[in-house]
Amino acid sequence: LGGGERGRGVTIPEQQVATKFAPYPWRITRGSMVSAAKASLSRLQQPSLALAQLHWSTANYQPFQEAALWEGIADVYDANLCSAVGVSNYGPLQLCKMANRMTERNVPLATAQIQYSLMTYGAAKSMNEACDEVGCRLIAYSPLCLGLLTGKYNVDALPPVGNPRRQLFKELLPGAGELLGTLRSVAGGDDKSM
Repeated sequence: LGGGERGRGVTIPEQQVATKFAPYPWRITRGSMVSAAKASLSRLQQPSLALAQLHWSTANYQPFQEAALWEGIADVYDANLCSAVGVSNYGPLQLCKMANRMTERNVPLATAQIQYSLMTYGAAKSMNEACDEVGCRLIAYSPLCLGLLTGKYNVDALPPVGNPRRQLFKELLPGAGELLGTLRSVAGGDDKSM
């Protein structure tokens, strides 16, 4: 990060860097999380991270891995490799469980990042409440629902074959018609595109 500028002798101000660690199948020990953090910091050319997040929960498909990930991300904090930890793509139940464990370890759980759009607003409300309950901040991503709310797609114009969003959009678009119509109306009323 900033390697090009450093190569030209430009001084780079201190940066706040956040990253996510995917729970790959080979990351089954807590030490693997610390190794991943060190490798990431080396690639970023940074001494530490402002925020280290677990990218998703494995509770539904590889539950034994979940405890190792939680202990590992706490170990990343304890090793001063990050200033705080967070989660991404967790639901309210797993967030609360994670928060309890981080409290026991005296590790600040700072954030929970979720997809947050007009299509996901109902589910997001329960995460807002869970974040308030455990004292962390909600980070929203994909406000246009992975591109579905751009107006670019419809059931006859889907992402190309091979794109993982194709099947998702095929399932979601029939129920999104009213919302897309409202968005088109609002955009058209202000002479804007979607």
